[in-house]
Amino acid sequence: MAVLKIKEIRDIDDDALREKVYQLRAELVKENSSSRMSGKNINTGRIKELRKAIARLLTVLKERGAS
Repeated sequence: MAVLKIKEIRDIDDDALREKVYQLRAELVKENSSSRMSGKNINTGRIKELRKAIARLLTVLKERGAS
């Protein structure tokens, strides 16, 4: 998945944002567990990217008051 820009996020409706947060959190859990299972840090940049994308989505939801 490409990096989510804040302008793109603001164009998405609330329900789609909530669904996107759910998907990204599931992907983050998957990445974290695979990283910890292997004992090596595999693609730590992807984990950081996922965390930031989730934060951006939640920020927009909170701004709209639709949390």
